[in-house]
Amino acid sequence: MSNADEKQPEFAREPPEPPTILSTTAPSSRGGGGEEKSATNSSASATASRTAIVSRLRTWLPVNVGAGIVRDIRARAPWYWSDWTDAWNYRVLPATTLILFANVLPGIAFSLHLTVVTGQYGVSEVLLSSFMASFVFSVFGAQPLCIAGVTGPISVLNQTIFKILEGRTDSPDYLHFIGWVYLWGAIFHWITAALNWCNFLQYVTLFSCEAFGFYVAWTYLQFGIQVLTHQFDDPASSPAGALTSTILAFLMLVTAFLFKCLSRSVLFHRHVRRFCADYGMPLALVASSAIAYWGSFHTARPLTLPVGPAFQPSHGRSWLVRFWRLDGKWVALAFPFGILLWVLFFFDHNVSSLIAQGSQFPLRKPAGFHYDFALLGVTTFLAGLLGVPAPNGLIPQAPIHTRALVVHGLAPKATDNEELRDGINEQPREVPVAVVEQRVSNLAQGSLCLVLLTGPFLHVLNLVPQGLKNRGASFVFSWYMGLDELSGNGITLKILYFLTDRTLTPSSEPLRRVRKSRVLLFVALQLVAFGATFAITQTIAAVGFPVIILLLIPLRTLIVPRMSFSSEELGILDRPTASPFTMQSVSGF
Repeated sequence: MSNADEKQPEFAREPPEPPTILSTTAPSSRGGGGEEKSATNSSASATASRTAIVSRLRTWLPVNVGAGIVRDIRARAPWYWSDWTDAWNYRVLPATTLILFANVLPGIAFSLHLTVVTGQYGVSEVLLSSFMASFVFSVFGAQPLCIAGVTGPISVLNQTIFKILEGRTDSPDYLHFIGWVYLWGAIFHWITAALNWCNFLQYVTLFSCEAFGFYVAWTYLQFGIQVLTHQFDDPASSPAGALTSTILAFLMLVTAFLFKCLSRSVLFHRHVRRFCADYGMPLALVASSAIAYWGSFHTARPLTLPVGPAFQPSHGRSWLVRFWRLDGKWVALAFPFGILLWVLFFFDHNVSSLIAQGSQFPLRKPAGFHYDFALLGVTTFLAGLLGVPAPNGLIPQAPIHTRALVVHGLAPKATDNEELRDGINEQPREVPVAVVEQRVSNLAQGSLCLVLLTGPFLHVLNLVPQGLKNRGASFVFSWYMGLDELSGNGITLKILYFLTDRTLTPSSEPLRRVRKSRVLLFVALQLVAFGATFAITQTIAAVGFPVIILLLIPLRTLIVPRMSFSSEELGILDRPTASPFTMQSVSGF
């Protein structure tokens, strides 16, 4: 394979022109003059207005049932073969390695917490769920760049449902009840895709995405702390072992961020910096795990990851969950929980897809939101049938995957007259010129999840100290993922801008054209939305948090524009998450 950083590949070109969409407006009148022409123009204007309204209604009403799915398939099908052949590129290898760790480790952290709370899910369930999602979306999906797996929000929903059922004397079998919740949710997924309701994504902007990403980041941080502190309460763990795991966890966290900082510095050759960006975090995990078995660290016997037999579910049950045997009253009670699951996945999965195909990435292949959301209904149903946590789009793993596939080139040197006069000659800098859009990296990382279910690799997983099985799995991965998301989140960047000395702020900074009071107001609205979502997840009412997340869309669309922001300020503070090219999938008919 050739090194993709050396030169720009053949496919690194501008995105193709958007396909022509037939207009539904009435054709212009011809001929006429004087009063007749005026009357004709007035009539034509009224007709055009009525036609525009009808056209807008047809976008949402079930007149075009399944039209979004069909259009997604037609748009993406011509690219299917190239999705496999374009994978012959070096960038696929580091992307697969990075996303395997970033997907599996956080999911295992959530499984550890769910095992403590519900006693149902284990490592096998999380690995199977991750494989199922990657196989379906990489082989059949229209957006293979989006990584799906077990997330923090679905873990919150599952444990809250368990706590609600636990308090009843006649509580049903948990997996049977969840099976019906997932089935109801899957049905709503299919209805949503068929009725083209994903078109509402036109109204999702960075305002909603940043607030939700902020919430997901703090969810990772919270789960990491819970898994780490659980070791101090576990009878199987000694104080020395728990302390050793904590030390090793912080060691890996700091080492991973040192690699990340090095990758963004000016030290060494750019290929060395890119190597640190690609493999720094996996190397930090492997090294820290090895230290746990070196010298005095091993004598402390830190608590390791609990695993079961190969390809077997946890707690000795069968893989098939016969949820259809549940009593009718519980089937009906599962219905509102299914609606909440649908609301959560509608926002979470689609926002993950939007961010993975963000405007900062030079993409050339079309998206397919309607079709992929129908596929998500399939994986949700299968998750209930197999008794595994339902997978959906991952934040921040999805954009991390795309970022790892970016091909960089050198921008031309600056030729500014003032710089030349001052004797300053800016060095060439790396800029993204293309993305290796393919299906192999997603499929490969999912297939490796299945390999991890074999006996030898389960034994290797068992050797990893629990304090290290986290960044999305325990402390380290949860905190690494959470801090990584926070560091690049728009809310964090706006807060840092507000605290930065204005005299040291570059003159090209767009936020300089926004009043600081409006920057604060905008960030305050996002923080209030985040705070309400995070607060409710700490209570028994946590099942309602998807509704708060969904309300971010009308808040931004209907309320924020009525506040004291100018159009220019809102245009700087907020913008569409993805480019118009990507949004063609949800642009109506």
